[in-house]
Amino acid sequence: MILPEDELEFRFYRAGGPGGQNVNKVATAVQMRFDARNSPSLTEPVRARLMKLAGSRLTLDGVIVITAVRYRTQERNRADAVARLQEMIDKALIAPTYRVPTRPTKASKERRLVAKSKRGDIKSGRGKPTSFD
Repeated sequence: MILPEDELEFRFYRAGGPGGQNVNKVATAVQMRFDARNSPSLTEPVRARLMKLAGSRLTLDGVIVITAVRYRTQERNRADAVARLQEMIDKALIAPTYRVPTRPTKASKERRLVAKSKRGDIKSGRGKPTSFD
C-alpha cells in the first residue's frame, strides 16, 4: 500500500550532531506526522495494528510522529522518515495467524501417566532400606 503525500505533514528544523558549520545554518532534521486515526487510506484492522506497532511514536490524538536526523541532507532524512513509516504500514498489513490449540490424545495421556508412575517407583526405591526382622 502506498501512502498519499497529502496525508503526511513535514516539519524541518536544525539537527544537532556532526555536520560542521552546515549544522548551524541548514534545517536538515525532519519531523514527519501522519494522522493514523483519521486516515482514509487505512482499513480498520490495519489502523489498529499500525497504532499498536507505533508504540511511543503515537500521540494521544492518534498521530504517528517520526523524527529523522540520520543523514546530513533534508531530502535523505525526509526519504528515511517516509521509508520508516512505510515499513511500519507494511508490517501492519500482515494479519496475524492465530494458533489453534490442540488436545493431547488418550494414548499420549496414558504414556505420560505410566512414565510418571515408573519414575515415582524409582524414586521411592532410593530411601533407606527397611529391615525385615
